[in-house]
Amino acid sequence: MNLEITHANNFFKVKGALDRHNIHVFKKQFRNVFESANVITVSIEHLTSIDRYGVSAIAQLHNEALVKNKRLSIIGLGHSSLYSHFKTEEAAA
Repeated sequence: MNLEITHANNFFKVKGALDRHNIHVFKKQFRNVFESANVITVSIEHLTSIDRYGVSAIAQLHNEALVKNKRLSIIGLGHSSLYSHFKTEEAAA
């Protein structure tokens, strides 16, 4: 399944597979997103699969939010690999 990202205001819906084949679409969509918004929400409810490249891209977005002192909310029942990554980051902090 292809990756589809839709948005309204500062709410983004990510649908499909987020993997190394379409990671460029994700990165392009979120490039400079914090230049125009202080708060964004990303829904991963309809994410069907994610690989390590997808997890890394979401982690990079998270890190960018922290560096720029912006608020990023990731909502939805995503895949365990994504939650495991952020849980490990939290434990290390």
